[in-house]
Amino acid sequence: MLLIPTHVAPSGIHGNGLFTVGPVPKGTPLYRFLAGFDQVFTLAQWAALPELARGYVRHFSYLTGDTREFILSGDHARFMNHEEQPNTGAPSDDGLSVTTVALRDLAAGEELTCDYRAFDADVAWKLGRVARDAAPGTSV
Repeated sequence: MLLIPTHVAPSGIHGNGLFTVGPVPKGTPLYRFLAGFDQVFTLAQWAALPELARGYVRHFSYLTGDTREFILSGDHARFMNHEEQPNTGAPSDDGLSVTTVALRDLAAGEELTCDYRAFDADVAWKLGRVARDAAPGTSV
């Protein structure tokens, strides 16, 4: 669940992106998983969905590396785009990576970015490095 005001707008990175409304100081918590608001799909639950729903969930969620579950944000956090030098991430002392923070001061209207490689076991699929019909979690 997003913890700051944001909006979705066209992105120079890819499609639509997630943007700050106001300035955000470095270290500010931006996102935290909230059970009951954000959704969790096991691979079996995901596989049982209709094809269009599977595509939506796979595109807009991330696949955990440990439990192999899809995590789908209940809000616009799903529009955060990938960058190799992101402006958000998990604090270095947060071994669980359950909270995303601003890695530097962010300006009003700045696009929020994350490094998919840091948390998404389906990153190769998301970045187009494996076939679109590859199984979830397939690596390069």
